[in-house]
Amino acid sequence: MYKLLIADDERIERAALRKTLEKQLRGQCEIFDAENGREALRIYEEKRIQIAILDIEMPGINGIDAALKIREKDKRCGIIFLTAYDEFEYARKAVSARALEYLLKPCDDMELLLALEEAMSLADSRVQAGERVSGGLKAPADALQSKVASIIKGYIEENYMRDFSMQDLAQEMNYSDTYFCKLFKRYFNKSFIAYLTDYRVSRAKTLLEQPTVNIKEIGKAVGYIDSNYFAKVFRRVTGYSPSEYRLSIFQNNSYK
Repeated sequence: MYKLLIADDERIERAALRKTLEKQLRGQCEIFDAENGREALRIYEEKRIQIAILDIEMPGINGIDAALKIREKDKRCGIIFLTAYDEFEYARKAVSARALEYLLKPCDDMELLLALEEAMSLADSRVQAGERVSGGLKAPADALQSKVASIIKGYIEENYMRDFSMQDLAQEMNYSDTYFCKLFKRYFNKSFIAYLTDYRVSRAKTLLEQPTVNIKEIGKAVGYIDSNYFAKVFRRVTGYSPSEYRLSIFQNNSYK
């Protein structure tokens, strides 16, 4: 029997969720509940919890902080966030805690049960492996991945015009360089440099459609101080120099 913890400061919601899980899981889990993060940590320690369903906004120690403290001690616990807060910062921190899922209230029962099935499967595989746990990066769930990918995209879209590196973005998101590099490739199927370059070139193309904007100024506007380097990067990506690309646009428009 799995040991499952529900942590939520709303007593009625906590009781309703417990009743739903007891009905759906039919004796597969021994269920405990807590009204805040501090109590959740105590129960986790005492009962050797394998699966934790955590609300985020709770008095004292919130769900994110509780999850991070659990993860410091235990890479095995299946953590699921169930919250009313659809915020990017929370999603980013949930990835740091290597959560299995980030679900929004009101949650569809099937979504939660699927996440619990994954958590139970994870617990089984680790028991069968003699409690040996890999420290590798686990792929975040789709909903969580989407939120964190949006954070990264938003940062790039707001800062592409200035000189910044992958290390700067990793530090901004409080990740190690190695972890962030793996995370970025998983989300976007390309390296950070390739993604940033493609985005800058796409913005440059838009500016090149305006005949009165100087090409050197366009390079600076998309993050390239050196106009010669901008021209090399643009040609490598598009096969044209910036001036050739602009000319091709005007020629195509003249034939329409």
